[in-house]
Amino acid sequence: MRRDDREDPFGDIFDEIERMMQGMTGGMDDAGFGSETHIDVYEEDDIVRLVADLPGIDKDELSLQCDGKTLTISAASDRREYDERIRLPVGVDEHSAEATFNNGVLNVTFDRADDTAAIDVE
Repeated sequence: MRRDDREDPFGDIFDEIERMMQGMTGGMDDAGFGSETHIDVYEEDDIVRLVADLPGIDKDELSLQCDGKTLTISAASDRREYDERIRLPVGVDEHSAEATFNNGVLNVTFDRADDTAAIDVE
């Protein structure tokens, strides 16, 4: 048996590493985009700001829901579909939300929720 005719002992390992890397990065969908949404969350003084890249989506296809702890972004077009749940770093007042969507970039700001409440003792 010649050396080149033997099976590569590391072939399976490299295949598994590549499969795992594709799983972590989300791989690519049919349109050539990654399946994961790029989202950044910032804490700034008394607000929490979220910026999400949502290419291929129009404003009227976008739906946002927040329970004070998690923001859910849902959107669907004939080209893309998003269903993301983002755990916010701190509690927010979901009723204070302000959102803009311009050129595929979503910006959402929330006021921080009060961490504590005074309790009157009688």
